[in-house]
Amino acid sequence: MTTTTALSNRQLLRAALVVLAGFLTSGILGLIRTAVFSATFGTSAQLDAFYAAQRIPEMLFTLVAGGALGSSFLPIFSRYLHEKDPSSAWRLASAVMTLSALAAILLALVLVILAPFIVPRLLVPGRSLEEQTLTIALTQLMLITTAIFSISGLTMSILNAHQIFFLPALAASMYNLGQIAGALILARMMPASEGVAQVNGANIYGLAWGAVLGALLHLAIQLPALPRIQARLTFLLAPRFPGVREVLLLMGPRVLGLAVVQINFAVNVAFASVMLEGSLTALNTAWVLMFFALGVIGQSMGTALFPSLSALAAQGNFVGFRDRLSGALRAVLFLAFPASVGLIVLGQPIIAVMFERGQFTAESTAATAWALSFFAIGIAGHALLEVLSRAFYALSDTWTPVRIGLASMVSNIILSYVFIQFIGDPDSLIRGPFAGLALSNSLTTLLEGVALWWLMQRKMHKRLEQQLESTHDVAVLSSAGRALIAALGMGAAVWGTTQVLSEAHVMITVIAGIGVGVVAFFGLALLLGVEEAHTVPRLLLRR
Repeated sequence: MTTTTALSNRQLLRAALVVLAGFLTSGILGLIRTAVFSATFGTSAQLDAFYAAQRIPEMLFTLVAGGALGSSFLPIFSRYLHEKDPSSAWRLASAVMTLSALAAILLALVLVILAPFIVPRLLVPGRSLEEQTLTIALTQLMLITTAIFSISGLTMSILNAHQIFFLPALAASMYNLGQIAGALILARMMPASEGVAQVNGANIYGLAWGAVLGALLHLAIQLPALPRIQARLTFLLAPRFPGVREVLLLMGPRVLGLAVVQINFAVNVAFASVMLEGSLTALNTAWVLMFFALGVIGQSMGTALFPSLSALAAQGNFVGFRDRLSGALRAVLFLAFPASVGLIVLGQPIIAVMFERGQFTAESTAATAWALSFFAIGIAGHALLEVLSRAFYALSDTWTPVRIGLASMVSNIILSYVFIQFIGDPDSLIRGPFAGLALSNSLTTLLEGVALWWLMQRKMHKRLEQQLESTHDVAVLSSAGRALIAALGMGAAVWGTTQVLSEAHVMITVIAGIGVGVVAFFGLALLLGVEEAHTVPRLLLRR
Protein backbone atom coordinates (compact mmCIF):
# COMPACT_ATOMS: atom_id res chain seq x y z
CA MET A 1 0.00 0.00 0.00
CA THR A 2 1.63 3.20 -1.17
CA THR A 3 -1.16 5.80 -1.04
CA THR A 4 -3.78 6.96 1.40
CA THR A 5 -7.34 7.91 0.37
CA ALA A 6 -10.23 9.71 2.01
CA LEU A 7 -13.16 7.65 3.24
CA SER A 8 -16.80 8.46 2.59
CA ASN A 9 -19.12 9.35 5.48
CA ARG A 10 -20.40 5.77 5.63
CA GLN A 11 -16.86 4.37 5.44
CA LEU A 12 -15.82 6.80 8.17
CA LEU A 13 -18.55 5.51 10.47
CA ARG A 14 -17.48 1.96 9.73
CA ALA A 15 -13.85 2.79 10.39
CA ALA A 16 -14.90 4.56 13.59
CA LEU A 17 -16.67 1.36 14.67
CA VAL A 18 -13.47 -0.61 14.07
CA VAL A 19 -11.55 1.89 16.17
CA LEU A 20 -14.42 1.82 18.67
CA ALA A 21 -13.94 -1.91 19.13
CA GLY A 22 -10.31 -1.29 20.00
CA PHE A 23 -11.16 1.59 22.31
CA LEU A 24 -13.88 -0.45 24.00
CA THR A 25 -11.38 -3.23 24.66
CA SER A 26 -8.86 -0.70 25.92
CA GLY A 27 -11.47 1.18 27.92
CA ILE A 28 -12.80 -1.93 29.61
CA LEU A 29 -9.27 -3.02 30.45
CA GLY A 30 -8.59 0.51 31.68
CA LEU A 31 -11.55 0.27 34.01
CA ILE A 32 -10.38 -3.16 35.16
CA ARG A 33 -6.90 -1.71 35.70
CA THR A 34 -8.33 1.11 37.80
CA ALA A 35 -10.48 -1.36 39.74
CA VAL A 36 -7.43 -3.55 40.43
CA PHE A 37 -5.41 -0.51 41.52
CA SER A 38 -8.25 0.60 43.78
CA ALA A 39 -8.84 -2.82 45.30
CA THR A 40 -5.10 -3.23 45.98
CA PHE A 41 -4.22 0.26 47.21
CA GLY A 42 -7.59 1.99 47.91
CA THR A 43 -7.62 5.79 48.12
CA SER A 44 -4.20 5.75 49.76
CA ALA A 45 -1.19 8.07 49.84
CA GLN A 46 0.76 5.41 47.90
CA LEU A 47 -1.67 5.43 44.99
CA ASP A 48 -1.79 9.23 45.11
CA ALA A 49 2.01 9.18 44.72
CA PHE A 50 1.81 6.81 41.74
CA TYR A 51 -0.77 8.94 39.94
CA ALA A 52 1.30 12.07 40.58
CA ALA A 53 4.43 10.30 39.32
CA GLN A 54 2.70 9.42 36.03
CA ARG A 55 2.36 13.07 35.07
CA ILE A 56 5.92 13.71 33.80
CA PRO A 57 6.35 10.45 31.77
CA GLU A 58 2.90 10.90 30.22
CA MET A 59 3.70 14.51 29.42
CA LEU A 60 6.89 13.47 27.62
CA PHE A 61 5.07 10.81 25.61
CA THR A 62 2.34 13.27 24.64
CA LEU A 63 4.76 16.02 23.64
CA VAL A 64 7.54 14.01 21.98
CA ALA A 65 5.90 11.03 20.31
CA GLY A 66 2.18 10.97 20.95
CA GLY A 67 -0.27 13.72 20.11
CA ALA A 68 2.20 16.47 19.19
CA LEU A 69 4.45 14.59 16.79
CA GLY A 70 1.75 12.22 15.54
CA SER A 71 -0.71 14.97 14.60
CA SER A 72 2.07 17.00 12.94
CA PHE A 73 3.61 14.03 11.14
CA LEU A 74 0.45 12.41 9.73
CA PRO A 75 -0.63 15.23 7.33
CA ILE A 76 2.90 15.58 5.91
CA PHE A 77 3.33 11.80 5.62
CA SER A 78 -0.08 11.56 3.88
CA ARG A 79 0.94 14.25 1.40
CA TYR A 80 4.21 12.44 0.64
CA LEU A 81 2.30 9.21 0.03
CA HIS A 82 -0.15 11.05 -2.21
CA GLU A 83 2.22 13.30 -4.20
CA LYS A 84 5.68 11.70 -4.10
CA ASP A 85 7.20 8.26 -4.52
CA PRO A 86 6.88 5.79 -1.58
CA SER A 87 10.61 5.79 -0.88
CA SER A 88 10.51 9.50 0.00
CA ALA A 89 7.61 8.91 2.40
CA TRP A 90 9.48 6.11 4.17
CA ARG A 91 12.68 8.15 4.36
CA LEU A 92 10.62 10.88 6.03
CA ALA A 93 9.13 8.37 8.49
CA SER A 94 12.57 6.91 9.28
CA ALA A 95 14.15 10.32 9.84
CA VAL A 96 11.32 11.52 12.09
CA MET A 97 11.28 8.29 14.11
CA THR A 98 15.05 8.42 14.64
CA LEU A 99 14.93 12.03 15.84
CA SER A 100 11.93 11.27 18.04
CA ALA A 101 13.63 8.36 19.77
CA LEU A 102 16.87 10.26 20.37
CA ALA A 103 15.03 13.33 21.69
CA ALA A 104 12.90 11.18 24.01
CA ILE A 105 15.93 9.42 25.47
CA LEU A 106 17.74 12.72 26.02
CA LEU A 107 14.73 14.36 27.69
CA ALA A 108 14.17 11.33 29.89
CA LEU A 109 17.78 11.38 31.11
CA VAL A 110 17.61 15.10 31.88
CA LEU A 111 14.38 14.67 33.84
CA VAL A 112 15.77 11.72 35.81
CA ILE A 113 18.45 14.13 37.06
CA LEU A 114 16.03 17.02 37.65
CA ALA A 115 13.20 14.99 39.22
CA PRO A 116 14.35 15.53 42.85
CA PHE A 117 14.07 19.29 42.28
CA ILE A 118 10.91 19.38 40.13
CA VAL A 119 8.57 16.80 41.67
CA PRO A 120 8.40 18.07 45.30
CA ARG A 121 7.92 21.67 44.24
CA LEU A 122 5.47 21.28 41.34
CA LEU A 123 3.56 18.03 41.80
CA VAL A 124 3.33 17.15 45.50
CA PRO A 125 4.14 20.30 47.50
CA GLY A 126 1.60 19.42 50.18
CA ARG A 127 2.85 15.88 50.93
CA SER A 128 5.28 14.58 53.53
CA LEU A 129 8.99 14.12 52.78
CA GLU A 130 8.56 10.33 52.56
CA GLU A 131 5.71 10.64 50.06
CA GLN A 132 7.66 13.17 48.01
CA THR A 133 10.67 10.83 47.91
CA LEU A 134 8.44 7.95 46.79
CA THR A 135 6.90 10.08 44.02
CA ILE A 136 10.39 11.06 42.79
CA ALA A 137 11.53 7.43 42.61
CA LEU A 138 8.38 6.31 40.79
CA THR A 139 8.74 9.16 38.30
CA GLN A 140 12.35 8.25 37.52
CA LEU A 141 11.46 4.60 37.00
CA MET A 142 8.55 5.30 34.66
CA LEU A 143 10.65 7.62 32.49
CA ILE A 144 11.89 4.40 30.85
CA THR A 145 8.56 4.27 29.02
CA THR A 146 9.33 7.51 27.17
CA ALA A 147 11.89 5.95 24.84
CA ILE A 148 9.57 3.03 24.03
CA PHE A 149 6.57 5.25 23.37
CA SER A 150 8.65 7.51 21.09
CA ILE A 151 8.74 4.64 18.59
CA SER A 152 5.32 3.18 19.33
CA GLY A 153 3.46 6.48 19.04
CA LEU A 154 4.85 7.24 15.60
CA THR A 155 4.15 3.68 14.46
CA MET A 156 0.52 4.30 15.36
CA SER A 157 0.39 7.40 13.11
CA ILE A 158 1.99 5.53 10.21
CA LEU A 159 -0.61 2.75 10.41
CA ASN A 160 -3.49 5.22 10.74
CA ALA A 161 -2.27 7.06 7.65
CA HIS A 162 -2.78 3.78 5.77
CA GLN A 163 -6.31 3.45 7.19
CA ILE A 164 -5.21 0.65 9.54
CA PHE A 165 -6.88 1.33 12.87
CA PHE A 166 -7.53 -1.87 14.77
CA LEU A 167 -4.06 -2.84 15.99
CA PRO A 168 -3.16 0.76 16.92
CA ALA A 169 -6.45 0.98 18.84
CA LEU A 170 -5.53 -2.24 20.66
CA ALA A 171 -2.14 -0.82 21.67
CA ALA A 172 -3.68 1.00 24.62
CA SER A 173 -5.17 -2.34 25.72
CA MET A 174 -1.70 -3.82 25.85
CA TYR A 175 -0.52 -0.93 27.99
CA ASN A 176 -3.41 -1.55 30.36
CA LEU A 177 -2.64 -5.28 30.48
CA GLY A 178 0.94 -4.52 31.49
CA GLN A 179 -0.27 -2.31 34.32
CA ILE A 180 -2.82 -4.89 35.46
CA ALA A 181 0.00 -7.45 35.59
CA GLY A 182 1.99 -4.92 37.60
CA ALA A 183 -0.77 -4.66 40.21
CA LEU A 184 -1.75 -8.33 40.40
CA ILE A 185 1.66 -9.96 40.00
CA LEU A 186 4.64 -7.63 40.19
CA ALA A 187 3.40 -5.59 43.18
CA ARG A 188 2.97 -8.80 45.19
CA MET A 189 6.18 -10.42 43.98
CA MET A 190 8.40 -7.52 44.98
CA PRO A 191 10.08 -7.63 48.40
CA ALA A 192 8.03 -6.01 51.14
CA SER A 193 9.09 -2.46 51.90
CA GLU A 194 9.28 -1.06 55.40
CA GLY A 195 8.74 2.44 54.06
CA VAL A 196 5.76 4.26 52.65
CA ALA A 197 5.67 2.19 49.42
CA GLN A 198 3.88 -0.80 51.00
CA VAL A 199 0.10 -1.32 51.38
CA ASN A 200 -0.55 -4.65 53.09
CA GLY A 201 1.03 -7.25 50.79
CA ALA A 202 1.52 -5.00 47.76
CA ASN A 203 4.43 -2.75 46.82
CA ILE A 204 3.55 0.35 44.79
CA TYR A 205 6.75 -0.06 42.73
CA GLY A 206 5.03 -2.99 41.02
CA LEU A 207 2.71 -0.53 39.30
CA ALA A 208 5.67 1.43 37.91
CA TRP A 209 7.28 -1.73 36.51
CA GLY A 210 3.88 -2.69 35.12
CA ALA A 211 3.86 0.61 33.20
CA VAL A 212 7.22 -0.29 31.63
CA LEU A 213 5.90 -3.72 30.66
CA GLY A 214 2.77 -2.11 29.22
CA ALA A 215 4.84 0.26 27.05
CA LEU A 216 6.69 -2.70 25.53
CA LEU A 217 3.41 -4.44 24.78
CA HIS A 218 2.03 -1.18 23.32
CA LEU A 219 4.78 -1.32 20.68
CA ALA A 220 4.77 -5.08 20.13
CA ILE A 221 1.06 -5.33 19.20
CA GLN A 222 1.53 -2.92 16.26
CA LEU A 223 4.60 -4.51 14.68
CA PRO A 224 2.74 -7.30 12.77
CA ALA A 225 0.87 -4.66 10.71
CA LEU A 226 4.03 -3.05 9.32
CA PRO A 227 4.75 -5.76 6.68
CA ARG A 228 1.18 -5.30 5.36
CA ILE A 229 1.96 -1.74 4.29
CA GLN A 230 5.46 -2.65 3.02
CA ALA A 231 7.05 -0.46 5.66
CA ARG A 232 10.68 0.48 5.09
CA LEU A 233 11.80 1.95 8.39
CA THR A 234 15.50 2.30 9.16
CA PHE A 235 17.75 4.25 11.51
CA LEU A 236 18.21 7.51 9.60
CA LEU A 237 19.74 10.55 11.25
CA ALA A 238 18.75 13.14 8.65
CA PRO A 239 17.34 16.25 10.32
CA ARG A 240 17.70 18.23 7.06
CA PHE A 241 15.45 15.91 5.05
CA PRO A 242 12.83 18.30 3.54
CA GLY A 243 9.74 16.89 5.22
CA VAL A 244 11.36 16.76 8.65
CA ARG A 245 11.54 20.53 8.87
CA GLU A 246 7.85 20.78 7.94
CA VAL A 247 6.92 18.30 10.66
CA LEU A 248 8.96 20.18 13.25
CA LEU A 249 7.45 23.54 12.25
CA LEU A 250 3.95 22.11 12.63
CA MET A 251 4.94 20.37 15.82
CA GLY A 252 6.11 23.55 17.59
CA PRO A 253 2.69 25.03 18.29
CA ARG A 254 1.23 21.56 18.84
CA VAL A 255 3.78 20.93 21.59
CA LEU A 256 2.76 24.20 23.16
CA GLY A 257 -0.91 23.24 22.90
CA LEU A 258 -0.44 19.86 24.52
CA ALA A 259 1.81 21.40 27.16
CA VAL A 260 -1.22 23.49 28.09
CA VAL A 261 -3.22 20.31 28.73
CA GLN A 262 -0.41 18.80 30.78
CA ILE A 263 -0.08 22.01 32.81
CA ASN A 264 -3.77 21.72 33.64
CA PHE A 265 -3.20 18.16 34.87
CA ALA A 266 -0.17 19.26 36.91
CA VAL A 267 -2.20 22.09 38.46
CA ASN A 268 -4.86 19.57 39.49
CA VAL A 269 -2.20 17.35 41.07
CA ALA A 270 -0.70 20.30 42.97
CA PHE A 271 -4.10 21.55 44.21
CA ALA A 272 -5.15 18.02 45.25
CA SER A 273 -1.88 17.45 47.13
CA VAL A 274 -2.98 19.87 49.85
CA MET A 275 -6.39 18.20 50.22
CA LEU A 276 -7.30 15.10 52.21
CA GLU A 277 -5.42 11.87 51.48
CA GLY A 278 -7.16 10.04 48.64
CA SER A 279 -8.41 13.19 46.90
CA LEU A 280 -6.12 12.76 43.89
CA THR A 281 -7.04 9.07 43.58
CA ALA A 282 -10.78 9.89 43.62
CA LEU A 283 -10.23 12.61 41.03
CA ASN A 284 -8.11 10.35 38.82
CA THR A 285 -10.54 7.42 39.04
CA ALA A 286 -13.42 9.70 38.04
CA TRP A 287 -11.35 10.99 35.12
CA VAL A 288 -10.70 7.40 33.96
CA LEU A 289 -14.45 6.70 33.91
CA MET A 290 -15.19 9.90 32.01
CA PHE A 291 -12.33 9.22 29.61
CA PHE A 292 -13.71 5.75 28.91
CA ALA A 293 -16.93 7.36 27.67
CA LEU A 294 -14.90 9.92 25.71
CA GLY A 295 -12.81 7.18 24.05
CA VAL A 296 -15.95 5.45 22.87
CA ILE A 297 -17.56 8.68 21.65
CA GLY A 298 -14.88 11.13 20.57
CA GLN A 299 -11.52 9.42 20.20
CA SER A 300 -12.79 6.60 17.99
CA MET A 301 -14.38 9.07 15.56
CA GLY A 302 -11.44 11.52 15.72
CA THR A 303 -8.90 8.77 15.04
CA ALA A 304 -10.84 7.41 12.06
CA LEU A 305 -11.55 10.91 10.70
CA PHE A 306 -8.04 12.40 10.83
CA PRO A 307 -6.41 10.48 7.91
CA SER A 308 -9.39 11.21 5.65
CA LEU A 309 -9.41 14.91 6.48
CA SER A 310 -5.64 15.02 5.85
CA ALA A 311 -6.10 13.33 2.46
CA LEU A 312 -8.98 15.67 1.49
CA ALA A 313 -6.94 18.71 2.52
CA ALA A 314 -3.97 17.46 0.44
CA GLN A 315 -6.33 17.11 -2.56
CA GLY A 316 -7.88 20.55 -2.00
CA ASN A 317 -11.35 18.99 -1.67
CA PHE A 318 -12.82 21.29 0.97
CA VAL A 319 -16.44 20.48 0.07
CA GLY A 320 -15.75 16.87 1.03
CA PHE A 321 -13.74 18.05 4.05
CA ARG A 322 -16.67 20.07 5.40
CA ASP A 323 -19.12 17.24 4.71
CA ARG A 324 -17.04 14.66 6.64
CA LEU A 325 -16.47 17.07 9.52
CA SER A 326 -20.15 17.97 9.82
CA GLY A 327 -21.17 14.30 9.92
CA ALA A 328 -18.56 13.55 12.56
CA LEU A 329 -19.68 16.44 14.79
CA ARG A 330 -23.30 15.33 14.62
CA ALA A 331 -22.35 11.77 15.53
CA VAL A 332 -20.19 12.64 18.54
CA LEU A 333 -22.68 15.12 20.01
CA PHE A 334 -25.50 12.60 19.54
CA LEU A 335 -23.62 10.20 21.83
CA ALA A 336 -22.00 12.74 24.17
CA PHE A 337 -25.19 14.17 25.68
CA PRO A 338 -26.69 10.87 26.91
CA ALA A 339 -23.27 9.80 28.19
CA SER A 340 -23.06 12.96 30.33
CA VAL A 341 -26.54 12.56 31.76
CA GLY A 342 -26.10 8.83 32.33
CA LEU A 343 -22.85 9.24 34.28
CA ILE A 344 -24.36 11.96 36.46
CA VAL A 345 -27.47 9.92 37.33
CA LEU A 346 -25.91 6.44 37.51
CA GLY A 347 -22.34 7.35 38.51
CA GLN A 348 -22.42 6.17 42.12
CA PRO A 349 -23.97 2.70 41.53
CA ILE A 350 -21.68 2.12 38.53
CA ILE A 351 -18.60 2.95 40.61
CA ALA A 352 -19.83 0.74 43.45
CA VAL A 353 -20.26 -2.23 41.09
CA MET A 354 -16.91 -1.74 39.39
CA PHE A 355 -14.55 -0.63 42.16
CA GLU A 356 -15.99 -1.11 45.66
CA ARG A 357 -13.92 -4.01 46.98
CA GLY A 358 -10.70 -4.56 48.89
CA GLN A 359 -9.17 -1.27 49.96
CA PHE A 360 -11.71 0.75 47.93
CA THR A 361 -14.49 1.51 50.41
CA ALA A 362 -17.98 3.04 50.24
CA GLU A 363 -16.34 6.36 51.13
CA SER A 364 -14.04 5.99 48.12
CA THR A 365 -17.07 5.27 45.90
CA ALA A 366 -18.92 8.37 47.10
CA ALA A 367 -15.86 10.59 46.62
CA THR A 368 -15.27 9.31 43.08
CA ALA A 369 -18.95 9.74 42.13
CA TRP A 370 -18.82 13.30 43.47
CA ALA A 371 -15.95 14.15 41.10
CA LEU A 372 -17.46 12.20 38.20
CA SER A 373 -20.71 14.16 38.28
CA PHE A 374 -18.73 17.34 37.55
CA PHE A 375 -16.39 15.77 34.97
CA ALA A 376 -19.38 14.35 33.07
CA ILE A 377 -20.68 17.85 32.34
CA GLY A 378 -17.77 18.39 29.95
CA ILE A 379 -17.99 15.23 27.80
CA ALA A 380 -19.52 17.10 24.84
CA GLY A 381 -16.70 19.67 25.01
CA HIS A 382 -14.02 16.98 25.08
CA ALA A 383 -15.69 15.17 22.16
CA LEU A 384 -15.75 18.38 20.11
CA LEU A 385 -12.04 18.91 20.81
CA GLU A 386 -11.19 15.35 19.70
CA VAL A 387 -12.75 16.01 16.28
CA LEU A 388 -12.13 19.73 15.73
CA SER A 389 -8.48 19.79 16.79
CA ARG A 390 -7.74 17.08 14.21
CA ALA A 391 -9.59 19.08 11.57
CA PHE A 392 -7.29 22.05 12.19
CA TYR A 393 -4.19 19.81 12.11
CA ALA A 394 -5.34 18.28 8.81
CA LEU A 395 -5.35 21.83 7.40
CA SER A 396 -1.79 22.29 8.76
CA ASP A 397 -3.14 24.90 11.18
CA THR A 398 -1.69 24.05 14.57
CA TRP A 399 -1.70 27.60 15.94
CA THR A 400 -5.45 28.15 16.23
CA PRO A 401 -6.03 25.28 18.71
CA VAL A 402 -2.98 26.48 20.67
CA ARG A 403 -4.28 30.04 21.04
CA ILE A 404 -7.68 28.81 22.19
CA GLY A 405 -6.00 26.24 24.45
CA LEU A 406 -3.84 28.89 26.12
CA ALA A 407 -6.90 30.97 26.93
CA SER A 408 -8.60 27.82 28.23
CA MET A 409 -5.60 26.96 30.43
CA VAL A 410 -5.55 30.38 32.08
CA SER A 411 -9.31 30.21 32.63
CA ASN A 412 -9.04 26.69 34.04
CA ILE A 413 -6.36 27.65 36.58
CA ILE A 414 -8.30 30.72 37.72
CA LEU A 415 -11.61 28.86 37.95
CA SER A 416 -9.95 25.92 39.73
CA TYR A 417 -8.59 28.20 42.42
CA VAL A 418 -11.97 29.95 42.78
CA PHE A 419 -14.13 26.81 42.77
CA ILE A 420 -12.14 24.89 45.40
CA GLN A 421 -12.74 27.77 47.79
CA PHE A 422 -16.47 27.18 48.02
CA ILE A 423 -17.31 23.81 46.39
CA GLY A 424 -17.20 20.89 48.80
CA ASP A 425 -15.96 20.47 52.36
CA PRO A 426 -12.18 20.55 52.99
CA ASP A 427 -12.64 18.12 55.90
CA SER A 428 -14.63 15.55 53.90
CA LEU A 429 -13.39 13.12 51.25
CA ILE A 430 -16.95 12.25 50.19
CA ARG A 431 -17.70 15.88 49.27
CA GLY A 432 -14.18 17.20 48.88
CA PRO A 433 -13.23 20.44 47.14
CA PHE A 434 -11.50 18.47 44.37
CA ALA A 435 -14.89 18.53 42.61
CA GLY A 436 -14.17 22.18 41.89
CA LEU A 437 -11.20 21.07 39.78
CA ALA A 438 -13.48 18.78 37.77
CA LEU A 439 -16.09 21.49 37.24
CA SER A 440 -13.46 23.97 36.08
CA ASN A 441 -12.12 21.44 33.58
CA SER A 442 -15.62 20.79 32.19
CA LEU A 443 -16.65 24.42 31.80
CA THR A 444 -13.43 25.56 30.13
CA THR A 445 -13.45 22.53 27.80
CA LEU A 446 -17.02 23.24 26.69
CA LEU A 447 -16.11 26.84 25.91
CA GLU A 448 -12.94 25.73 24.10
CA GLY A 449 -14.91 23.29 21.94
CA VAL A 450 -17.50 25.91 20.98
CA ALA A 451 -14.77 28.43 20.12
CA LEU A 452 -12.96 25.95 17.87
CA TRP A 453 -16.20 25.02 16.10
CA TRP A 454 -16.97 28.68 15.37
CA LEU A 455 -13.45 29.33 14.06
CA MET A 456 -13.54 26.20 11.89
CA GLN A 457 -16.83 27.31 10.34
CA ARG A 458 -15.28 30.68 9.49
CA LYS A 459 -12.27 28.94 7.95
CA MET A 460 -14.48 26.64 5.84
CA HIS A 461 -16.73 29.45 4.66
CA LYS A 462 -13.70 31.48 3.62
CA ARG A 463 -12.15 28.60 1.70
CA LEU A 464 -15.42 27.80 -0.03
CA GLU A 465 -16.30 31.50 -0.51
CA GLN A 466 -19.73 31.00 1.07
CA GLN A 467 -21.78 33.10 3.44
CA LEU A 468 -21.45 32.55 7.21
CA GLU A 469 -24.72 30.61 7.40
CA SER A 470 -24.80 27.16 5.81
CA THR A 471 -26.95 24.06 5.88
CA HIS A 472 -24.08 22.20 7.57
CA ASP A 473 -24.07 24.61 10.52
CA VAL A 474 -27.84 24.40 10.90
CA ALA A 475 -27.78 20.60 10.64
CA VAL A 476 -25.20 20.27 13.41
CA LEU A 477 -27.03 22.65 15.75
CA SER A 478 -30.46 21.15 15.04
CA SER A 479 -29.25 17.58 15.57
CA ALA A 480 -27.37 18.52 18.75
CA GLY A 481 -30.37 20.37 20.20
CA ARG A 482 -32.74 17.47 19.66
CA ALA A 483 -30.18 14.98 21.02
CA LEU A 484 -29.84 17.11 24.17
CA ILE A 485 -33.62 17.12 24.70
CA ALA A 486 -33.69 13.33 24.27
CA ALA A 487 -30.81 12.96 26.76
CA LEU A 488 -32.59 15.07 29.39
CA GLY A 489 -35.74 12.97 28.96
CA MET A 490 -33.61 9.86 29.32
CA GLY A 491 -32.11 11.25 32.53
CA ALA A 492 -35.55 11.71 34.05
CA ALA A 493 -36.49 8.12 33.15
CA VAL A 494 -33.26 6.71 34.60
CA TRP A 495 -33.58 8.76 37.80
CA GLY A 496 -37.12 7.47 38.26
CA THR A 497 -35.87 3.91 37.80
CA THR A 498 -33.19 4.36 40.49
CA GLN A 499 -35.82 5.68 42.91
CA VAL A 500 -38.10 2.71 42.32
CA LEU A 501 -35.16 0.31 42.80
CA SER A 502 -33.62 2.15 45.76
CA GLU A 503 -33.86 -0.97 47.93
CA ALA A 504 -32.66 -3.38 45.23
CA HIS A 505 -29.13 -4.74 44.81
CA VAL A 506 -26.84 -2.16 43.21
CA MET A 507 -26.13 -4.44 40.21
CA ILE A 508 -29.85 -4.62 39.43
CA THR A 509 -30.07 -0.82 39.64
CA VAL A 510 -27.19 -0.42 37.18
CA ILE A 511 -28.51 -2.96 34.66
CA ALA A 512 -32.09 -1.65 34.82
CA GLY A 513 -30.93 1.98 34.67
CA ILE A 514 -28.77 1.40 31.59
CA GLY A 515 -31.52 -0.58 29.87
CA VAL A 516 -34.16 2.07 30.54
CA GLY A 517 -31.72 4.78 29.49
CA VAL A 518 -30.90 3.21 26.11
CA VAL A 519 -34.57 2.59 25.28
CA ALA A 520 -35.66 6.05 26.45
CA PHE A 521 -32.91 7.94 24.62
CA PHE A 522 -33.23 6.19 21.27
CA GLY A 523 -37.02 6.24 21.51
CA LEU A 524 -37.09 9.98 22.16
CA ALA A 525 -34.42 10.63 19.51
CA LEU A 526 -36.49 8.76 16.93
CA LEU A 527 -39.60 10.72 17.90
CA LEU A 528 -37.64 13.97 17.56
CA GLY A 529 -36.36 12.96 14.11
CA VAL A 530 -32.64 12.73 14.91
CA GLU A 531 -31.04 11.06 11.88
CA GLU A 532 -28.24 9.46 13.92
CA ALA A 533 -30.87 7.49 15.87
CA HIS A 534 -31.32 5.50 12.65
CA THR A 535 -27.79 5.37 11.24
CA VAL A 536 -25.75 4.57 14.37
CA PRO A 537 -27.74 1.47 15.49
CA ARG A 538 -27.96 0.23 11.88
CA LEU A 539 -24.19 0.41 11.43
CA LEU A 540 -23.59 -1.21 14.81
CA LEU A 541 -25.85 -4.13 13.88
CA ARG A 542 -24.09 -4.54 10.52
CA ARG A 543 -20.68 -4.67 12.18
